[in-house]
Amino acid sequence: MKVLCVIPARYASTRLPGKPLKDIAGKPMVVRVYERASLASLVDETLVATDDERIKSAVEAAGGKAMLTRADHATGTDRLAEVAEAYPEIDLIVNVQGDEPLIEPGLIDELAALFKDDPALAMATVKTEMKDAEEQKNPNNVKVVCDKEGYALYFSRSLMPYPRKSGCPVYKHIGIYAYRRDFLLNYARMEPTPLEQAESLEQLRALENGYRIKVVETHASFVGVDTAEDLERVNEIYRNM
Repeated sequence: MKVLCVIPARYASTRLPGKPLKDIAGKPMVVRVYERASLASLVDETLVATDDERIKSAVEAAGGKAMLTRADHATGTDRLAEVAEAYPEIDLIVNVQGDEPLIEPGLIDELAALFKDDPALAMATVKTEMKDAEEQKNPNNVKVVCDKEGYALYFSRSLMPYPRKSGCPVYKHIGIYAYRRDFLLNYARMEPTPLEQAESLEQLRALENGYRIKVVETHASFVGVDTAEDLERVNEIYRNM
């Protein structure tokens, strides 16, 4: 099974313009993500997919590999599908967000290993328990509920499950995905679905079309960079590593 790790990176960002090129301990953030993802032992190749020549140049200057993709993609899935079309020899694509400079390589391996054990699996992602009440209510934190076998039942920006009785944990969805290549290409061709559009969550398209999404739990810490404060926090972590 050949595995490609793809890191989508767009220059535009409302809250932090030029985010992929922001400095983290002497290197652009997208390079830090690339370096971490490249440590995954089950990944055959790591690639940054971008619509900006500046990002491509920064990655290549650091010895990494990057691909220019179209700038008019409506969704991140469409950008991944463009990459998948260019790599017919790949079996599995792992999508790591370009603003996760602390991504755990072992988590990428854990996702990839699922597909070795289950030839019928089409798609997988990650969750982590969320205990802070305010964080649970934040619609920017997507929640996921799963069945007893670890497959997603639903993703939502709303708090779920509703805490009428205490004791049921709340899980935050972490936006790291793995897809079989053939499924990804088919998924990108599917029409947007009502729940997907209502929640603005692409993964609901798969559920609404009857596909199962395996969800693995992690206890790793995630510090996605969305603001200048996030950037400083990550810089501090790197300075102490």
